[in-house]
Amino acid sequence: MIKVETHKVPELKNRIRLQEYAVGLFQTIPTKSGIKKAIKKGLILVNDETASTAKYIIGGEKIELYQSENTEVFTRLQLDLEVLFEDDYLAIIYKPAGILVSGNKFVTIANALTQNLQKSKQQDTVKPQPIHRLDYPTSGLLLIGKTSSAIIKLSALFKNKEINKTYFAITIGLMNSEGIINSPIDEKESITNYTVLQTVKSERFGFLNLVKLNPKTGRKHQLRKHLLAIGNPILGDKEYFLEGKVLNGKGLYLHASTLEFMHPFTKEKISISKELPKKFTKIFSVI
Repeated sequence: MIKVETHKVPELKNRIRLQEYAVGLFQTIPTKSGIKKAIKKGLILVNDETASTAKYIIGGEKIELYQSENTEVFTRLQLDLEVLFEDDYLAIIYKPAGILVSGNKFVTIANALTQNLQKSKQQDTVKPQPIHRLDYPTSGLLLIGKTSSAIIKLSALFKNKEINKTYFAITIGLMNSEGIINSPIDEKESITNYTVLQTVKSERFGFLNLVKLNPKTGRKHQLRKHLLAIGNPILGDKEYFLEGKVLNGKGLYLHASTLEFMHPFTKEKISISKELPKKFTKIFSVI
């Protein structure tokens, strides 16, 4: 057998079963089922002794992962993510435009979380999981749960509209300085507040606006659909657009800028922001 990885267990408040603790611990085995299989095959040692699925971790142990010489190594996604906030319960990361949050593709934010985040020391630690979605072409902040209880509580915050999200977009055509868009989406109530921060003339599009958006509901493609509904689609949108007003090659000008909410465990107010991408500031130099 060949030693693959070694881990030193930090001090723990409560003991935890090895097959639960080791989820997301090793780069070559990211899943709970994979850990269980490795334990049953005798590939995980704790303090130099072969571990069983009944083994509990109390803190201070040395955990080693081995593999047989003919074992196929799991190919791990190498994708560096910017982590703007992280504690034992949750994280907020920056999702670049042009990457899926999750799905059947190999290159997704979900597949890259384990290598970019610290493993939670809480007893109900799980593989980090995105709490909400951002469209493939949208950049910005993404909230991640690191424990099963955090995932449940953060999801409840979204459902109860207790997480404030701020987006910025560049839109096409003249707009009112502010307004509320309440066109239903899929026959469900949908509300978006908007404020126009700047407007510039454009030879091709007539006018371009830097718009601050605060969605009060979370329907799929809500901001993109709402802005098209009032005749001001987002620059670069190839799905919701006006004929002859499509910008190719620059991506979608929609950015999830700020997340604000009350931390469900520490009760502190969390307010994290990410500056606009450079493609925005090339059009609007003063923000």
